[in-house]
Amino acid sequence: MRLRSKSSFLIAGTLLLSVASSAQKVKFTEYDLDNGLHVILRQDNTAPVVAVSVMYHVGSKNETPGLTGFAHFFEHLLFEGSENIKRGEFMKIVSANGGSNNANTTQDRTFYYEEFPSNQLKLGLWLESERMMHPVINEIGVNTQREVVKEEKRMRVDNQPYGHLMEEVFKNLFVKHPYHWVPIGSMEDINRAKLSQFQAFFKKFYVPGNAVLSISGDLDIASTKKLIQDYFGPIQGGPKVEQPSITEAPITQQITDTAYDPNIQLPAILTAYRTPAENSKDAVTLGLISSILSGGASSRLYKELVDDKKTALQVACFNYALEDYGAYLTLAIPNGATPLDSLLQDIDVNIKDLQTNLISEADYQKLLNQAEMEFVNGNKTNLGIAENLANGYTFFNKNTNHVNEELQEIRAVTREQIRDVARKYLNPNQRLVLYYLPKAK
Repeated sequence: MRLRSKSSFLIAGTLLLSVASSAQKVKFTEYDLDNGLHVILRQDNTAPVVAVSVMYHVGSKNETPGLTGFAHFFEHLLFEGSENIKRGEFMKIVSANGGSNNANTTQDRTFYYEEFPSNQLKLGLWLESERMMHPVINEIGVNTQREVVKEEKRMRVDNQPYGHLMEEVFKNLFVKHPYHWVPIGSMEDINRAKLSQFQAFFKKFYVPGNAVLSISGDLDIASTKKLIQDYFGPIQGGPKVEQPSITEAPITQQITDTAYDPNIQLPAILTAYRTPAENSKDAVTLGLISSILSGGASSRLYKELVDDKKTALQVACFNYALEDYGAYLTLAIPNGATPLDSLLQDIDVNIKDLQTNLISEADYQKLLNQAEMEFVNGNKTNLGIAENLANGYTFFNKNTNHVNEELQEIRAVTREQIRDVARKYLNPNQRLVLYYLPKAK
C-alpha cells in the first residue's frame, strides 16, 4: 500500500509537471515609453476578452506618520472622474460597455484594472490614461471619498470579527518601517489632510515612471502599441520615485501582547515572525512550510488539532510576503475551553519537528503537487496573468519573466532547505505572540 501510495504521488507529480511546463509558459512583449511607463503585452486570442491593468508602485509604505491611508484613499479617489469623464461616470461607462473593473491596495502597490470584451480594448486604455493624465482631485471628490473610506473601515475592520488582528500584528512586528501601519491607515489622518496634500501625493507617485501598464488577452500587438502611444505617450514623465529603504533591527526576544475585540466571542492566539522580502528564495520556502502545516484537511496542524485532538476550530499558517520584509503567521481558534497556550504549544511542537526532521519523500512530492496546482490556477485568467507580469517587473528586479521562473523556484526547494529555513526564522525568540481576546464587558 505504501509503495502504491508513493507511486501515485509521483505519477500525479509527473502529470502536473507536464501540464505546467507546456500550458503555462507565458509569452509577452515589453517595452518602455519615452515618459518611463513600462508596458507589458500578452496576446491570447483563444477568447474575445481582454484585461487592462495599471500597477502603481505606491502603497501604504510610501506614506508618512500623520498622513497614513493615502494610497488606499487614492484607490477610491481616482474613480471620481477626470477632465473628460464626469464625476461618478467612470464605473457606469465600464458596465455600459460590457466590462467590469476594480482596484486594490497593499503596503507596496496599488492595482487598477478593467476586464472587457476585446472590442473595447481602446476604451480600457482611454479610461486608464484619463486616470493617470488628469484626474479631477477637488474638495467635492475628497469629501465624498472620505465618507466612503470611513464606511469601508467600519464594515471591513471596525465591525468585522478579528478585523483589527493584522493591525495589531504589524504595529508590533515593525518599529521604524512604514509596515508599522496597515493600508487603510488612520481615519484621523485622512480627516485632517488638506486638499493640497492629496494633490501633492498624486503628483509624486502616480506618474508613468512609477507604473506598469499590463494587458493580457485578445489583442494585436502592433495595433495595441499604437493605441498605447496615442493615449499614454502624451503624459509627462514626472519626477523619479525613490522607494523607502528602512532596516529593522532583528527581533531577539519574544514579544507578547494582548488585544481585545468587541466583535468576537471566541479568542485566538497568533504568532508572527519577521521574514525576508518576497523576492528572496527563503520566502518561497516559507510558503511551502505553510502548506505543510495548514494547507488543507490533510495538513499537519489541521489533522492534529482540528480532526484528531479536536482542540481547535480553526488553524492557519501563511507567509505574508511583502517587498521589503514578510510576516510568517500562525493562528489558532480554540474549540470549547481549550487553553490558548495549549494550542501554541502544539503549534510549536510541529514547527520544532520541521526544524529537526526532514519531511518524507511522499510528503515532499505531495507538497510540490499542491504548489504547482496553485501556480497553474493563478495563471488561468487574463487578469491573473496581467497582475503576475506586473508583479514580476515591479518586485523582482524588473524581471517580468518571473512569471515563468516561479514554478522552477518552487521545484528547486529541497527537503533540507525546508528544515533549514524553519530553523532560521521560526524560533520563539524571534516572534510576536498575540492573545486576541473578546473585549470584556
